Amino acid sequence: MIAVLGAGGQLGSTFVHRMGDRCLGVTRDDLDLAQPGSIDTWVESVQPDLVINCAAYTAVDAAETDSDTARAVNAVAVGALAETTARRGIGFVTFSTDYVFDGEKPTGYVESDQPNPLNVYGETKHEGERLALDANPDALIVRTSWLISSTHRNFLTTMLGLLADGPVKVVDDQKGRPTFAEDLVTGTLAAIEGNVSGILHLTNQGETTWYGLAREIAELTNIDVDLIQPISSFDLDRPAARPTNSVLDSERQRLTGVDELPPQMEALAGICGEMTR
Repeated sequence: MIAVLGAGGQLGSTFVHRMGDRCLGVTRDDLDLAQPGSIDTWVESVQPDLVINCAAYTAVDAAETDSDTARAVNAVAVGALAETTARRGIGFVTFSTDYVFDGEKPTGYVESDQPNPLNVYGETKHEGERLALDANPDALIVRTSWLISSTHRNFLTTMLGLLADGPVKVVDDQKGRPTFAEDLVTGTLAAIEGNVSGILHLTNQGETTWYGLAREIAELTNIDVDLIQPISSFDLDRPAARPTNSVLDSERQRLTGVDELPPQMEALAGICGEMTR
């Protein structure tokens, strides 16, 4: 049996929908990762064959002042999951982020590049990576970025809501790779089937900025692109710093036999088409 943690979230619910009866969907009501001390008892009682951890503290700005909770969920709990699964011979998969990097590299980041996070969220995710691999070297850590689906709050759904009310300002000096939940699940399941371990970058292909992505969304949903106005990160003035370049490339994907995820524009067109039917 495969346990999917974070089953109520954007990525976890996609795994549950795809896998159906093959998995056990686990929500915060079943296991609260903010209380890492309960993890060992939970694993002992459920005894899964594989744990896929999609749960995370993802409020990037809030983490700057709520660092204890972010660290408990993104680092301590991940380390505890890795330790208890390793001890029992259970497979373990967890997800990390492009925000472990500082954005100074002019080209895309690969798995062997040295993390240097700019914010608390990125720090806690990087700490979770280290704790996981220290405790369970066979664990799979999938770094991804800019997650999008049609079912949960994310940049796509937020942008469509905002544009319905009028002009929107969007940052144009942060670039990355949008990743679509359905494609990420496909790639992750392929990596699991191939017994891939360690860190693996999985994103859809094709980089853009948040501003560029917003314009693409508008065009695909027949919204006036002139409603979208570019703004700098400095002018937006958020509590947490973001990397200017968080494009994730991969030096391991082809070597591990995992197919590239589709181009982001192809995936975006498909999901926008579904939402506007």
